[in-house]
Amino acid sequence: MEFAEELEITYVMGGLAREFDAHSELVLDWLERSAESGMPVDPRIWAAGGAPRSSYPACIAVKAAAEQGREAEARYLRALREGFMCARRKLDGPEALVDEARRAGLDGERFRIDLESNATLEAFGSDLEDSRGLQLPALGLIGQDGERWVGGEHSYEDWRAAAVALGATPRESPWPDVSGALRRFGRMATAELEAVCDLSGPRAGAEAWRLASEWRVKRLPVLAGELWEPA
Repeated sequence: MEFAEELEITYVMGGLAREFDAHSELVLDWLERSAESGMPVDPRIWAAGGAPRSSYPACIAVKAAAEQGREAEARYLRALREGFMCARRKLDGPEALVDEARRAGLDGERFRIDLESNATLEAFGSDLEDSRGLQLPALGLIGQDGERWVGGEHSYEDWRAAAVALGATPRESPWPDVSGALRRFGRMATAELEAVCDLSGPRAGAEAWRLASEWRVKRLPVLAGELWEPA
């Protein structure tokens, strides 16, 4: 929101786990991350007997979605994150991943073909190589002159300063209202509304509830938190 067209986003899939184990530790980690960030999660996926075996199929699927454009890739990655972390969907097989592509508005049959492509698998392999040795999740910034900055557990202020140092210029008044943010992004958590709309404290949630009371916004409860979407 703050840098708009000054930044071009490229998603690099680092592969959280070739094979998941220690599910009880994952539950605690998700809850701790949720407490720190305010983002909603439902970690019962790890205790329901239907936990995903690996994150690699979903990572490969994101590279397949990228064949339909940057916007399609971003929508699909968001859908996977919500599916895993909020809706308890077991997204580690081709049919579930194709269904999620259709849910995100992608061409399902084209996605299925790209999902089975060797080129897609090679693109994921390249991402794994690029992210090797990084503490994930990580954010890398590359300036027009090739200068780089890579950060992991840093604040937004650190990332912002790095972007400015590499030549990006922030906008003076980038902040939309809650209704405008939801129209643009479709579905957001309260913490995201606080950041995108620059509404600290209870103001973002209060405005979302006000819009919900007017049937303009729909609240989607999650075990630890909530999501909002246009009604």
